[in-house]
Amino acid sequence: MIDRNRRSALIAALLGAILAVCLAVTAVTATSAVAAGRSRAAADCSAGYVGLTYDDGPNAGNTANLLNALASNGLRATMFNTGQNAQNNQALVRAQRDAGMWIGNHSWSHPHLTQLGSAQIQSELQRTQQVIQQATGAAPRLFRPPYGETNATLKSVEQQLGLTEVLWDVDSQDWNGASTAAIVQAAGRLQNGQVILMHDQYATTLAAVPQIAANLRSRNLCAGMISTATGRAVAPDGGGPTSPPSSPPPGGGSCTATIAQGQQWSDRFNLSVTVSGSNAWIVTVTLSPPQKVIATWNGTPSWDSSGNVMTMRPNGSGNTFGFTIQHNGKWTWPSVSCRTG
Repeated sequence: MIDRNRRSALIAALLGAILAVCLAVTAVTATSAVAAGRSRAAADCSAGYVGLTYDDGPNAGNTANLLNALASNGLRATMFNTGQNAQNNQALVRAQRDAGMWIGNHSWSHPHLTQLGSAQIQSELQRTQQVIQQATGAAPRLFRPPYGETNATLKSVEQQLGLTEVLWDVDSQDWNGASTAAIVQAAGRLQNGQVILMHDQYATTLAAVPQIAANLRSRNLCAGMISTATGRAVAPDGGGPTSPPSSPPPGGGSCTATIAQGQQWSDRFNLSVTVSGSNAWIVTVTLSPPQKVIATWNGTPSWDSSGNVMTMRPNGSGNTFGFTIQHNGKWTWPSVSCRTG
């Protein structure tokens, strides 16, 4: 009887030890999984934030795949939906919201709004506001005009509806038959604060998502939200880079920045700046609100928190750079100054 009791005690002790080991292994595994998850979630955003935008959704054939691709690559984007598509695919609008995307207004039927009267524009925008609010519980704060066309009448309606107009700095050309490689290359030009135009419905654009994510990571850039104050990309919480890149200290020598007029339209105009005296220049461009720079070329721009001061540095394209100003009623040229660094 004693041997049997000892045997039972030994078996119980052995089982207890095995159970303890199993629990310890499970705890270590769970802790490792959490740590790995945190490691994957941590991103280096020290170079800033860019705005990934997708127009013309949601579409039954592609939106769900696009959302999956973005989420699986740790990206968030702004989806500029048309009202008609939002009405026909309300579950997909909610899926956009639930996937952590931001939702903007892209008009009801994608017309040339600058050819319409104020009442027609009001209807295009207001109906879209309503259907998106019905689907998600919140009305959009951002608006992208179809074809990037805008004028004073449209801006007045936007203001009445509390909408911030968002154009783009980089056009992926996916709407024009660009290949996946070309779309990835376009996204590779994005700099802090800039916005890229893409579309919801193209297979090439969908296929570009993993490569865009990898490129941003390699450059310490993160996908951010678009500020309703400036129309520029900022951190998802509305802040700036976690560790903003520091400006180079002023160096020896001097430089001169000369500004010249380029093309001009009813709502915007181009300017170019030529720098002489140094190849290591830093040009500061100070806008007069409510002006906004909507495109740049031949330089690497960065922005202050107000969105009114642009700092341009060389990007290997020479000593002349250009930019497009959406004047918003103010035609005054910005002031420019140059220093070496």
